[in-house]
Amino acid sequence: MDSNETVVMLAKPRKKGLLRLVFSRFFVIVLLIILQLLVFATVYLWLQQYMPHYLTFQIVFTILMILYLFNSGMDSSAKLTWMMLIAVFPFVGAAFLLFTQMNFGHRAIRKREAELIDQTRDTIPQDEGVRMALHGDIYGTDDLQTYLSRSGCFPVYANTEVRYFPLGEAKFAAMLEELEKAEQFIFFEYFIIEEGYMWGRILEILKRKAAAGVDVRVMYDGMCEISNLPADYPKRLAKVGIQAKAFAPVRPFLSTHYNYRDHRKILVIDGKVAFNGGVNLADEYINKKERFGHWKDTAVMLRGSAVQSFTLLFLQMWNLTEREADFSLAELPAPAVEAPGFVMPYGDCPLDNDKVGESVYIDMLYRANTYVHIMTPYLILDDELLTALKYAAQRGTDVKLILPGIPDKSTAFALAKSHYRALTEAGVQIYEYTPGFVHAKVCVSDDVRAVVGTINLDYRSLYHHFECATYLYRTPCISEIAADFDATLEQCRKVTPETMKNEKLSYKVMGPILKLVAPLM
Repeated sequence: MDSNETVVMLAKPRKKGLLRLVFSRFFVIVLLIILQLLVFATVYLWLQQYMPHYLTFQIVFTILMILYLFNSGMDSSAKLTWMMLIAVFPFVGAAFLLFTQMNFGHRAIRKREAELIDQTRDTIPQDEGVRMALHGDIYGTDDLQTYLSRSGCFPVYANTEVRYFPLGEAKFAAMLEELEKAEQFIFFEYFIIEEGYMWGRILEILKRKAAAGVDVRVMYDGMCEISNLPADYPKRLAKVGIQAKAFAPVRPFLSTHYNYRDHRKILVIDGKVAFNGGVNLADEYINKKERFGHWKDTAVMLRGSAVQSFTLLFLQMWNLTEREADFSLAELPAPAVEAPGFVMPYGDCPLDNDKVGESVYIDMLYRANTYVHIMTPYLILDDELLTALKYAAQRGTDVKLILPGIPDKSTAFALAKSHYRALTEAGVQIYEYTPGFVHAKVCVSDDVRAVVGTINLDYRSLYHHFECATYLYRTPCISEIAADFDATLEQCRKVTPETMKNEKLSYKVMGPILKLVAPLM
């Protein structure tokens, strides 16, 4: 039997005329569509008799939700965003708000974090001699320490030497040098770790130190498992003697817990040296790999008494998932180093009611006499920070902001530009770094105060991330920070009414639209 005969035998006889139409696939599809339309029409006619009641209920429900939001303790910008969503999508918006407010998935970690903070609140006593030396100071560093003590154990220290790094490459070289000296422990806590030249060089040292008996611990944010590291990376590191864990690893179930990320960058070595700043452990941060032009980042290295606070900050996060919390290494005072000035490391936890990172920035803006200069990769402001920036400029303070010239996220860049007009009209001067991307989180004021850390001027850093920073007062390196800002300024273009007029249409359109939902981003 040939192939043609086979085809003939398998084929069914073709129906003709009306039978062909009735049993065709097209007829079945049309019939099902008609049936669906009939169902929808029937349901609509049935609901029509209840429509006045439904609309009345929807209006009352929306008004009650708006009253609830208006009287809540939520940030005013977030209130407006939620009001808009609920006004447009009453029940869906309310359900989403309920989901975020009830915090499914991270109640346990909130409780655990509160327990650890209470447990360690008196771990590092404040040196009263240091407080007395600051009493009555016009810049209110002692007042700031009183405020910070509400949310944790954050003493202000003397006897701490601070070294400033204007680029990630300089920090990396110092890290390698200090890691080689480790004898007791090495603690890493970083938002991003990515395999490459930078992490490879570090890992080479960590393997040797772990083999020599040094306590090596590595903690990174769980989002790394999506793009940078395999899910079993802690097990791989364990094979070479390194303890490792991911903070809030992503799991296949819905939870608001994933909204809170560990954005900190901390390295502590033997309780003697600590690093803090914006530099993560990936090649673009040291310009070994180009992503958005030249990567401008900053960091500080502490040597002396203030290192103890970073040891405590690391152990608080490490012990979140430990059955038995151990803070013994944080209880050991760091060796003092004779150096002028005062240093106050601090952390910001998104699970409490204190907006620590934002409050420190606002304090610097309100107390500044001459200038406040800020470098930040993002500018997504709430009303309080926007008001503080404008007020500082309006009362004659020289307020300058440096932002990226080449953005890493077009949406964030558009949102930043949506604030430009209001800020520049108030007298704030804004500059964009033309060689590439500014990832630095630096605020320097009056040649006497500075903050270098991980805290961006955006909602995620100020409200949703675990963050940390180093507050500096009258330390010698502040002049270097100010000089670095001025040197960076020379590579920037200034934002003017003309540049805003000639801005890309996409940014002009996207910014105001995204501003409506900025607190949720």
